[in-house]
Amino acid sequence: MGLSFNADEIFEIAEQIERNGAKFYRKAAKFIADAKAKNLFEQLAKMEDRHLKIFHGMREQLSQEQKAPTVWDPDGEAALYLEAMADGRVFDVSKDPCDMLTGKESAIDVLRMAIGIEKDSVVFYMGMKPLVPAELGTGKVEDIIKEEMRHIGVLNREMRKIV
Repeated sequence: MGLSFNADEIFEIAEQIERNGAKFYRKAAKFIADAKAKNLFEQLAKMEDRHLKIFHGMREQLSQEQKAPTVWDPDGEAALYLEAMADGRVFDVSKDPCDMLTGKESAIDVLRMAIGIEKDSVVFYMGMKPLVPAELGTGKVEDIIKEEMRHIGVLNREMRKIV
């Protein structure tokens, strides 16, 4: 099939996920009437912007070897996973999360949606991690997972403040 993943390609996807997240929060901030919630979503958008810069910086630090197109897949499972992902059945990075927002959601609704999106991204990265050999950046993928898990913690904390 010719599919391959390395840390560089995973960081590229991570950057797109962060761009989508920032766009999602900015759209939510536009239609939320409550000033406190509006400010929260604007701050979350800025957090996503910072994460984009972090991931971009991490991507720039990859060695040429870590950018090399290769997948170690002795059982052929990677190709099946990547095919499912590419078809949008596992995680569709081309899907714009803003499309989920109708403008009628409460701040809690938006936070729940955001937590779901973050959980999906963690599952995605966990699935990608074994496809990246250690010398090609597995540790970098672990860094992305930790950052996304921090996002979930922040969202949960903010949701408790509103409830």
